[in-house]
Amino acid sequence: MTAPAGDGTVTVDGAVIAYRTWGDRGDSGLVLVHGGAAHAHWWDHIAPLLAGDRRVVALDLSGHGDSGRRSGYNLDVWASEILAVAEAAGITQPPVVIGHSMGGFVALRAASLYGSRLAGAVAIDSPVRDITPEERAAREQRAFGPLRVYPSREAAIARFHPIPDQPTLPYITAHIAATSIRPVEGGWSWKFDPLIFARHQLTPALLTRLDCRVALFRAEHGILSPQQSEVMYDRLGRLAPVIEIPAAGHHVMLDQPIALITGLRTLLSDWDHSVPGAPREMAAQEPMV
Repeated sequence: MTAPAGDGTVTVDGAVIAYRTWGDRGDSGLVLVHGGAAHAHWWDHIAPLLAGDRRVVALDLSGHGDSGRRSGYNLDVWASEILAVAEAAGITQPPVVIGHSMGGFVALRAASLYGSRLAGAVAIDSPVRDITPEERAAREQRAFGPLRVYPSREAAIARFHPIPDQPTLPYITAHIAATSIRPVEGGWSWKFDPLIFARHQLTPALLTRLDCRVALFRAEHGILSPQQSEVMYDRLGRLAPVIEIPAAGHHVMLDQPIALITGLRTLLSDWDHSVPGAPREMAAQEPMV
């Protein structure tokens, strides 16, 4: 988390989009996309370990983190933000987009809209047939409602917990909590815009064989079930590998970051040394441990 990172912004359809970068500017690159109500700092301990020979970028989608807000949000505008950030960050060739939870929906939507401009899309514990836990909590008014103002920074940080709640590595959670809040009149509050959850869903009907490679990661104790994985696998033409992270909860980067990094590195190495579109039946059927 202390690895040097660059910070930048780019304006997309009137909203200022903030992003963080690791590694040198160059041809190949990755764009990391956070989940609902999260932000780029969720990747601070992941990105440096993926940036060996790639430019790695993590963005704050509009309505999140330090990016600007909009009057309304949808997957299509978030997908366009990915491409704009990749270009602004100096990635000159089609990037691989990696998204977690709601960010996985954004990655898959980007692949459906701009597949020929991407090298690949990876969705991490993103059940296309269901809504994410964050969205469900918002709809049921259990969380993510009108933003509460806390009297102190410490009071706000103390209220942070992932949804769904799960065991985490404390030092990672502390870092993410500290970067999830901002000063406001009267105290401190969360950075995200509650309106982000008032949007259309990504449904299986929108999943087809795409013009770029696709991979699905699922957490063993996450929200993407084997049955949902099979539906997505079928809709994607039975070519997308389904990779399981053992012992992980939905927020894989909070409890099993090294396993997640290992899985991503292995997948990216395979993509670097294989032919796009070649059937990978064994990889598609067997989890990576």
